[in-house]
Amino acid sequence: MKKSLLALAAGAFILGAAEFVMMGILPQAATATGVDIPTAGHYISSYAIGVCFGTLILVFGRKVPPKNLIILFMAIAMIGNAMSALSVNAAMLLAARFISGLPHGAFFGTATLIAKTLAEKGKEAQAVSVMVTGQTVANMLGVPAGTLMAEFLSWRLAFGILAAWAAMTIVLTLVWIPFVPPIKDAGIAGQFRFLTRRGPWVILAAVFTGNAGVFCWWSYVSPWLQKSGGWSASLVPLLMMLAGFGMVVGGLVGGRITDRWRHAGTAALGQAVSCIGLIMVFLVPGNMVTTAILTFWIAFGLFFISAPQQLLMTEAGQGGGELIAGAAVQVAFNFGNAVGSMVGGAMLNGFDMQYRFTGLGGVPLALTAVALLAFYSWRCETDTEAIHRMREIKVD
Repeated sequence: MKKSLLALAAGAFILGAAEFVMMGILPQAATATGVDIPTAGHYISSYAIGVCFGTLILVFGRKVPPKNLIILFMAIAMIGNAMSALSVNAAMLLAARFISGLPHGAFFGTATLIAKTLAEKGKEAQAVSVMVTGQTVANMLGVPAGTLMAEFLSWRLAFGILAAWAAMTIVLTLVWIPFVPPIKDAGIAGQFRFLTRRGPWVILAAVFTGNAGVFCWWSYVSPWLQKSGGWSASLVPLLMMLAGFGMVVGGLVGGRITDRWRHAGTAALGQAVSCIGLIMVFLVPGNMVTTAILTFWIAFGLFFISAPQQLLMTEAGQGGGELIAGAAVQVAFNFGNAVGSMVGGAMLNGFDMQYRFTGLGGVPLALTAVALLAFYSWRCETDTEAIHRMREIKVD
């Protein structure tokens, strides 16, 4: 199981880095393609839109063994990132980012199923959190490394390395991940049957609004650190590492709590952490200390919610819709990413490029997510299935 989770984490790493590295290299990419910062935010949105469309792969791949799907997703990621590295203008980079995003949601839906299937009883959320750790480590190491490359070498090099990483992950998948049977074939319509219930829509709405709120600020974190915090461009990679560390810690802590408590309640707690951070972005005077603390704080909350939300939706899709349900979380996440980037850009244009207003733009959205998750936990999660997650303890 451990090697399988490492292979899945390697895949999560490339997708996490491909998604988030653009935030750290946004100024250089904007300059190279001849657009301003708010317009360059569309490179972030383009990836997110690709995530939404890529989920259709699962609709027609429901009979394919999950291991083979992972290989397909990594091949698409390799092509998309290679195109990003070779982009000569804004239009080509937008297209490349769209292709890079296609496997994202489908990968996490499939990887969640594999991790949950191979996990020990009662440790499903921890297994999922280990898989997601690849994405958080990407933010702790991959994104800062990409930012450094953009600062001192070339922003294109980051995407070239990601393409090579995808090729390596294909090999790891072939060697380390065992055969896992395809999900129950419920037909095309049957895969979406779970969406006829209220609960999954509440969760998806919470994922969308919560991430839209955070990405109002996160999409412009690099210039925010420089303009509001006074950090030099050369030190921004260190702050990206701090954010990545917050994501790693948040993801692992969230996974452990999820195995012991209500899934939606855990997600609501993590979302509240991020919401408080966004309020502070707007209210607290920016300096090196406060911006560093808030970078860690919001990043912690952002990935604290990953494992509980992935499991909530995978369980909601039982009976043939597990892959679509798991992928739907990432679709909602990245749709929120795209909208949040646009709202953040609008706040910058509306308030004379004052970066603290990106936090203000995100607060109403994040508060909505907290309310939705609390509602779900209160009305839809009366049976926490805690008895089924208990483990037998033997005393010698």
